Amino acid sequence: MKAVIARGTTLTCEAIEPPPAPTQGQVLVRTLTCGICGTDLHALGHMHDFLAGLQRSGSALATDPDKPVVFGHEFCAEVLDHGPGTQPRLKPGTRVVGLPYLTGPFGAEFVGYSNRYPGGFAEQMVLTEKLLFEVPNGLSAEHAAMTEPFAVGAHAVARANIQPPAVIAVVGCGPIGLAVIAALKARGLGPVIGLDFSPGRRRFAEQLGADEVADPAVEPLSAVWARHGAGRRGPRAAAFECTGRAGAAQSVVAALPANGQLIVVSNALEASSIDQVVAFNKELDISFSLNYTPAEFRTTLDDIAEGRIDAAKVLTGVVAPEAAPAAFEALKDPERHAKIVVKFD
Repeated sequence: MKAVIARGTTLTCEAIEPPPAPTQGQVLVRTLTCGICGTDLHALGHMHDFLAGLQRSGSALATDPDKPVVFGHEFCAEVLDHGPGTQPRLKPGTRVVGLPYLTGPFGAEFVGYSNRYPGGFAEQMVLTEKLLFEVPNGLSAEHAAMTEPFAVGAHAVARANIQPPAVIAVVGCGPIGLAVIAALKARGLGPVIGLDFSPGRRRFAEQLGADEVADPAVEPLSAVWARHGAGRRGPRAAAFECTGRAGAAQSVVAALPANGQLIVVSNALEASSIDQVVAFNKELDISFSLNYTPAEFRTTLDDIAEGRIDAAKVLTGVVAPEAAPAAFEALKDPERHAKIVVKFD
């Protein structure tokens, strides 16, 4: 079967055999589409650091960074068959999206970062059936594949539990920041201000419903909140840090007015720190957000299917597997791209 394989920092599209075989509780699927995630970009260049960070946090993956990996966890697929002893819930031919976790005889695996099982950049995968959701009729495979990244935003907004009135800044309008903006607007929260140095990313933020956008080089974050009167005596200032850059969370801490709120959504692979004295004296609430729950994933799928989140606004490219290596490079240009999806015939 065809697959896009990462070996070190190199991607190639080639044939691999044999295709995966499902065991109990698993289904075999045919991949229709799979989005390229920012985490994939980071992992391709820094797999050792990526895995070391998971190890330090107690969430180690059984992945050997020196062995081939088939990335891909933002998938839409078609059910082909069920593993032995599995009570079928989804009949063959059903289009599905789902959480990229696999449980089997070797323990838990994260689909897309496993040496043992291929991810969504392969023509076939095995997945855990109970973690899959049927794609509603009429929703394209390209848009359905974006359920996973938008669910990241849904979880961050749920974690924040923002109570109006609040002035909400989304710092960094890459794919994660855009997912947060979409989730905030789907829940009727705002005003939402998207901040990014890139004009292209600010444009995407506007398209997804940001009430305002700002260039931090022209209007710093602290000035945005001051203009809205946010602070202890006004609406609360809240920020979602979505850049993934070391030191970015501390920059937000420095800019937040008293009694503000920070939700860190992007993960910096390099060491980073927060000035506790500043956060303490301002009485800031700081939280971190990772992934999503099955319920949030299901809600996000419905939000896309019902038009509350317009996934088409950030879909900037659909490519064949052979073009995936070039697409990884193209995604480094924020003026042209937000999300590229790999599509199998």
